[in-house]
Amino acid sequence: MSTNTAPNGTTPGPVATTAERRRVVFATVIGTTVEWYDFFIYAFAAGLVFAQAFFAPLGSNSILLSFATVGVSFLFRPFGAFIAGHLGDKYGRKLVLMVTLVMMGLATSLIGILPTYETIGVAAPIILVLLRIVQGISAGGEWGGAVLMAVEHAPSNKRGLFGAGPQTGVPLGLLLASGVMAVMAMIAPGDAFLAWGWRVPFLLSVVLIVVGHYVRRKVEESPVFAELSERREEAQMPILRLFRKHTVLVVVAALVFAGNNAVGYMTTGGYIQNYSTNPDGPLALDRGPVLWAVTGSAVTWLLSTIVAGWVSDRIGRRTTYLLGWVLQLAGVFALFPLVNTGNIGLLFSALALLTVGLGFTYGPQAAFYAELFPASIRFSGVSISYAIGAIAGGAFAPMIATALVSATGTTTSVTWYLAGMTLVGLLATLVLRDRSGIPLGPDHEDEQQVSPVRGLAKV
Repeated sequence: MSTNTAPNGTTPGPVATTAERRRVVFATVIGTTVEWYDFFIYAFAAGLVFAQAFFAPLGSNSILLSFATVGVSFLFRPFGAFIAGHLGDKYGRKLVLMVTLVMMGLATSLIGILPTYETIGVAAPIILVLLRIVQGISAGGEWGGAVLMAVEHAPSNKRGLFGAGPQTGVPLGLLLASGVMAVMAMIAPGDAFLAWGWRVPFLLSVVLIVVGHYVRRKVEESPVFAELSERREEAQMPILRLFRKHTVLVVVAALVFAGNNAVGYMTTGGYIQNYSTNPDGPLALDRGPVLWAVTGSAVTWLLSTIVAGWVSDRIGRRTTYLLGWVLQLAGVFALFPLVNTGNIGLLFSALALLTVGLGFTYGPQAAFYAELFPASIRFSGVSISYAIGAIAGGAFAPMIATALVSATGTTTSVTWYLAGMTLVGLLATLVLRDRSGIPLGPDHEDEQQVSPVRGLAKV
């Protein structure tokens, strides 16, 4: 970390070097990939295994309850976001990133050795839910720290690209999780997968967590927080300040993410995997090819996320988002008509098309959120907005989709649900002003305090 000297001889604060910036982006990508790998293998297992292994006595309702446990973790994301936001704004981004990584890894590894209902009875699903709650708390605290480390280290004209780094943790986590699950479906097919094959991806988390912890330990603290710390200007009660002055902004920002998250959880939440492979369902496809199709779509999501971050540095975050909502809506209307053909190639095409829109409504999010909130309460602002958006969007999307198909007998109802959520995100984006390139440091808090919500003045 170096410092620049202003013309009057003062030192405005630490500035990240090029090598440090690269190291930070690499560390945030690795860390968020590990976190989301852990989070997604639970969702995949919920769609493929947990209904039989932990909720079998509930019969036909077992899959609904299994998907409900995916959503339960989202209810605890705000709790994790509140804690992480407070700690991150007072003690730094790096501390939070280390703690959340270890929490997520331990919970995931313990799920991998958890006995089933057949072995320990009702204690099995209870412990499973408790471990999922720990995952939710960890996920709620992870994202804000990772994106701020990347964006606050970035040059002002490359925040979208740098911020897309930790955003790629979602498609990379999806790629890794679905790929490992697909490999295990080959190594341990049929009953062997249900008996023990699903556990291996959970236990692999131990190795990933060691790698992620080592990489993150090497990075420098965010230069924005370092400057706040040098001036002793860390917010004393950041969450209270956030809601006293920026409640409307938090709600609108949350709705932006909800529009992306509800659609994304059709795959990351395990719904498409369960719908297409359910032996009692209309398609009854083999598990392995479906998992490989999801793995392939993670690549298109990864690429579109990076491209969207880069594009947002050139045409602005808001314009990039608006383009993304249009692409996402097209993907939503194509999804089930292609999936319902029962053809694996068309199923992959449906997911690939959908993920292009998802990438363009996710890639700019890190920079977009960071530029919305003042420096002293930024960690709290981005974390809590993200967590609330996750509840409103993806928390129960797989369960809602399952219930809609059960009630209507058609996936058309799910299409309209996803289209509605996409429009929510679009409208929320239209309400916000573009603040691409706004200074992020504590010297510019007055400028940052001006609300980006249209119709609101300085708060």
